[in-house]
Amino acid sequence: MAAPVRVSFLGGLGEIGRNCACIEQDGRIVVLDCGVMFPDPLMPGIDLVLPDFGYLRDHADQVEAVVLTHGHEDHTGGLAYLLREVAVPVYGSALTLGLARHRVEEAGLLERCRFVEVTDGERRAIGPFEVEFVPVAHSVPNGFALAFHTAQGVILHSGDFKLDLQPVDGRVTDLARIGRLALDEGIRLLLADSTNAEEPGFTPSESSVGAVLRQVLAGAGGRRVVVACFASHLHRVQQIVDAAIANGRKVATLGRSMQKNVELGRQLGVLRIPEGSLVDISEVGALPDGEVCVVSTGSQGEPLSALALLAAGENRLLQLRPGDVVVISAHPIPGNEWAVGRVVNGLHRRGAEVVHTGQVPVHVSGHARQGELQTLLSVAQPEWFVPVHGEYRHLVHHARLARTMGVPEERVLVCEDGDSLLLDDHGLRRDGSVPNGFLYVDGTVGDVGRGVLRDRRQLAEEGVVMVVVTVDPHLGELAAPPQVITRGWVYAPEAEELLEEASAVVAKAIEEALGEGARDAEALQRTARRALGRFVGERTRRRPMVVPVVVTV
Repeated sequence: MAAPVRVSFLGGLGEIGRNCACIEQDGRIVVLDCGVMFPDPLMPGIDLVLPDFGYLRDHADQVEAVVLTHGHEDHTGGLAYLLREVAVPVYGSALTLGLARHRVEEAGLLERCRFVEVTDGERRAIGPFEVEFVPVAHSVPNGFALAFHTAQGVILHSGDFKLDLQPVDGRVTDLARIGRLALDEGIRLLLADSTNAEEPGFTPSESSVGAVLRQVLAGAGGRRVVVACFASHLHRVQQIVDAAIANGRKVATLGRSMQKNVELGRQLGVLRIPEGSLVDISEVGALPDGEVCVVSTGSQGEPLSALALLAAGENRLLQLRPGDVVVISAHPIPGNEWAVGRVVNGLHRRGAEVVHTGQVPVHVSGHARQGELQTLLSVAQPEWFVPVHGEYRHLVHHARLARTMGVPEERVLVCEDGDSLLLDDHGLRRDGSVPNGFLYVDGTVGDVGRGVLRDRRQLAEEGVVMVVVTVDPHLGELAAPPQVITRGWVYAPEAEELLEEASAVVAKAIEEALGEGARDAEALQRTARRALGRFVGERTRRRPMVVPVVVTV
């Protein structure tokens, strides 16, 4: 019997982001991607959400490497946090590693890993596997599908992909190689991108955006133009540059990540910008408005991004003027709609004309729609199929699509974060689970915890009431009336009578407790919390956080 292979999902199944999985054989583990998820409005103060690395931490001596499909943050952004737990080599294309290196370097963890560059079609021995890097087209250049040659046959992970017949760089998804794998060895298990599984038809080519951008810039006439997109979307940046040059404009970058990625893209030959066409943002003021095109970060409405600061009039490098044209060349990630809307409103307040995908097609997805997913299934002919990368509804729709393409229903598994699958001579089956909770990051603090998040939600929704009780334990009496302080419950200057009544209620409860012999500070705190909480709930039908403080004199 051949050795079994285990596939475990740490993130990315049931949400957009946190993409991370483990492929395991003979006691050795290869990690497939290590991404982050951006917080939703119910996560106040949280900057990033990571996969739970508990399983990898517990098996750190078994981890061989991390292999990256492409350079987007939802696939590479958690790498610096994982490297704190496990020191391993990282495999990916030159561009993917360049994008990932920025975050690792910022965290001061370069000595914890070794970056190993791979090229299109290359096959590497990594641990017990032969890993083949199959080119795919996506919104970031040089992405891969990964073919794991295992003791149980080929496990193919599509990565994020689309079937772009006219990609900006001419690098198409290598369906021929996938078809050859299917014919020669057979694809035992296919894991495929589900992001657009609800969308019929085919995703338009990335190159179609270039023509639209040229029209938009031509229509801007003598006005300045700012175009916002993902900093990693170098195909889009290339088309923005080409459109700007075609309309007699010079290009400047705005935002640190945009500047770094453009430099990296030029170094690797991924971006082609003629000498003299790229200027520093400080030189924009000296140019005629009709000769300016600024490429900016912040297309997702991130609070401190370059575009958000422009909308607020707080960007020290550039100030918007009435009549400027701002193009948002991206679609909001689910959950970011409100943030993007707020930035758009701010841009309008500055007098800018805003162009976005709701008006003209200045963005196309980098993910395959149903027609492309069906094509992949037809070419790959997998024995087993598991949809990955998407919210739960996307996974369900992709599973239905696989069944219509002839994959038997019992061989299509819809999984979630934490599921562990075992592939052996008898087939594929569920086999236990791995830790799969959210790991919250606030600033430089990792694992903020659900308790902290719950407290933040309560503070945001109901406010806080603090009562300071001063007690003389020797006399067994209050040394002063309890002082009630509140933020976000009631406005203190307008509720003096209510606060005085709350103080009296707490004083009565404390005096009764002291009369019964209570002297312990914790016991008196519990008494104060119960009394004040009951009063607040009865009088206002609200449940703010109640914080009692007992001071002894």
